Amino acid sequence: MSITCETLKPFRVVYQAVQALYHVPDPSGKERTSLWLGELQRSVHAWEISDQLLQIRQDVESCYFAAQTMKMKIQTSFYELPTDSHVSLRDSLLSHIQNLKDMSHVIVTQLALAIADLALQMASWKGCVHTLVEKYNNDVTSLPFLLEILTVLPEEVHSRSLRIGANRRTEIIEDLAFYSSTVVSLLVTCVEKVGNDEKMLIKIFRCLGSWFNLGVLDSTFMANSKLLSLLFEVLQQDKTSSNLHEAASDCVCSALYAIENVETNLPLALQLFQGVLTLETAYHMAVAREDLDKVLNYCRIFTELCETFLDKIVCTPGQGLGDLRTIELLLICAGHPQYEVVEISFNFWYRLGEHLYKTEDAIIHSIFKAYIQRLLHALARHCQLDPDHEGIPEETDDFGEFRMRVSDLVKDLIFLVGSVECFAQVRVKRKAAAFVLKARMGKLEENNPTLVEVLDGVVRLPESVHVAVRYTSIELVGEMSEVVDRNPQFLDPVLGYLMKGLCEKTLASVSAKAIHNICSVCRDHMAQHFNGLLEIARSLDSFMLSPDAAVGLLKGTALVLARLPLEKISPCLGELCAVQVMALKKLLSQEPSNGLSSDPTVPLDRLAVIFRHTNPIVENGQTHPCQKVIQEIWPVLSETLNKHRADNRIVERCCRCLRFAVRCVGKGSAALLQPLVTQMVSVYQEHQHSCFLYLGSILVDEYGMEEGCRQGLLDMLQALCVPTFRLIEQPNGLQNHPDTVDDLFRLATRFIQRSPWAIAATTLDHRDANCSVMKFLRDLVHTGVANDHEEDFEARKELIGQVMTQLGQQLVSQLLHTSCFCLPPYTLPDVAEVLWEIMQVDRPVSGRH
Repeated sequence: MSITCETLKPFRVVYQAVQALYHVPDPSGKERTSLWLGELQRSVHAWEISDQLLQIRQDVESCYFAAQTMKMKIQTSFYELPTDSHVSLRDSLLSHIQNLKDMSHVIVTQLALAIADLALQMASWKGCVHTLVEKYNNDVTSLPFLLEILTVLPEEVHSRSLRIGANRRTEIIEDLAFYSSTVVSLLVTCVEKVGNDEKMLIKIFRCLGSWFNLGVLDSTFMANSKLLSLLFEVLQQDKTSSNLHEAASDCVCSALYAIENVETNLPLALQLFQGVLTLETAYHMAVAREDLDKVLNYCRIFTELCETFLDKIVCTPGQGLGDLRTIELLLICAGHPQYEVVEISFNFWYRLGEHLYKTEDAIIHSIFKAYIQRLLHALARHCQLDPDHEGIPEETDDFGEFRMRVSDLVKDLIFLVGSVECFAQVRVKRKAAAFVLKARMGKLEENNPTLVEVLDGVVRLPESVHVAVRYTSIELVGEMSEVVDRNPQFLDPVLGYLMKGLCEKTLASVSAKAIHNICSVCRDHMAQHFNGLLEIARSLDSFMLSPDAAVGLLKGTALVLARLPLEKISPCLGELCAVQVMALKKLLSQEPSNGLSSDPTVPLDRLAVIFRHTNPIVENGQTHPCQKVIQEIWPVLSETLNKHRADNRIVERCCRCLRFAVRCVGKGSAALLQPLVTQMVSVYQEHQHSCFLYLGSILVDEYGMEEGCRQGLLDMLQALCVPTFRLIEQPNGLQNHPDTVDDLFRLATRFIQRSPWAIAATTLDHRDANCSVMKFLRDLVHTGVANDHEEDFEARKELIGQVMTQLGQQLVSQLLHTSCFCLPPYTLPDVAEVLWEIMQVDRPVSGRH
């Protein structure tokens, strides 16, 4: 459809566009029309065109578009209208909503929002609630849209779409509070007029809930209102429809939330408290009728009741508003067969646990212990798998996520019940117990015989039990690694148990993770099992492991390797790396066109994790045991880097592997420094992979303090900077290459931290050279002072602050020394500027001198 303003009146053009949007089947035409209408809505002409479309009332689509546009314009572009047009706009909107009240509810809602947003921004419209109620309360046909306006008005007060200040919001809330009794009286009148009209009752409850949410209703006035008794009457009735039941439930929850400060709202609090306690029978009826929607509504109400009176429940349990029947209601809900019901109450249980943890009162704890025990038993039942469930439950589906939330909750509540007692109570119920026991490992008492008993029982589980039980039991064993460390006699049976799982497809990855945990905690005990770990590492690809699980196994093996005697580490490291090195050599020998994958990232990542976690304790003067192996592997890594020099992903993995190799042996990698830097610079001239800059910063960190390495590192910096500056000086270069910018500044920072040549250069008495040095220092420090409103200022400020913390005293001392003993008088103004900038960053540093 082609739309031109030359052929039709503007509102006719818009009308045709709306019709095309809803009725023309061509997707590309719809998209063009939608974009055109969006532009119109943002234009100043939208005010008049929307008003015209609402006046002619052609159809639902055009009226909805016009009402939506009017609402959007008032929310975002109210400033476009002159002040003297506000009254006419208000009158026009009120006329439109009255004329269109029977066309469509969605149109009424959009116009109600427009009127509410206008009232909130139109300061001259004083007492808008009173005006609206006076105008429409006697007309039964106008009550639906009047209630809609009065519902959205409090909701819009805190809307982020409206551009009103805090003072105006305060003024609005005070005005609405003043007229809140007028609204409640109107709602009571509406109830009397509409009788049992379900749609109107829903509107009445929604409106009341909205005013509760705003927090402006008078507690005493509401405690005596017929509306409150009507709410509970509706909720108690078995025949109440789902929609009305939900509206009444929402309203009660809003009321409970509004009286969070119980003492200042005591009259209403007492009425709500008593009212909710009368709903237990209605809950049981909903359960009997299998009406899950109503069950969920009741549970929401019971939970909100408990959250509102939480302080009373904890401080005065069983007395007055601390009546423990409130918690009984939640435990009744926990017994419902659908786990979605108990899940609603989790936030309350979290908060209760937090309150009790802070309350060091044994009597209070003993009161709630039985309730928490009942909750944990209910959760154990909910976590149990169906008897016909096959395989391992997914952690990402709804039930899996529920089990994870249960795990978190149990860890927060276990302190109250005691892990030993929990173990004793639930360990016989295998399918649920294994999962709940795993959750309870978060806060366990040490050196407890029950834990040893549980560990012994788990590793003796027959292989015939459900695979899901074995899966969770393996997880449990992994989390009991500290128990194994304190009881090394269990190490052999535990490893045997985990090895069985490692050989099964569905249990391999979780078993690998458990072995990793055991290795991490029981390093010294595991040293005797290193040969077994080495055999697993050699056969890694024969197990059905996820990539993370395989890497985790190698990490655990490396951690144990680091605990071997120094003389054994080098040959063992060589054997551990050999499989990965052979894989790289095989990939290097492949022809590119043979159709096989030549991606070396898997062996590179595995080598990286080995280097990263092989950290033996080496005394000064001793040769690092890993040095020889890394030097032998270097040619393969170099060739891999060269072959894939254009592939950023693979080059990043190579650099990561080299980074951990350098970190592993520290200054013992000096023999690699020159060939590594030469290759980095060579490849970087062609392909500006930012990871080379990062690797360069690692080299500076390790060797920057070595006198013999400084010049080579400085040459590296210069060689890397030329292509880097060429890259970021391109149009939008900084925006297009943020990683390069990040790594370049990291490299520069490492130079400043590790090789502070500028400080040494302050003693130069050559006029131009000294001037350049001082300018560099002044500008460098100034970057952390000058707030130029750029987004990176805070980052720069923090970076310069770190430099000053580390080198500030040294720099100030050197400047003062050179000023007194080295420099001619004409250089002192430049020195003074540097000292001034340092004072702006850190006056105490300069003041100490």
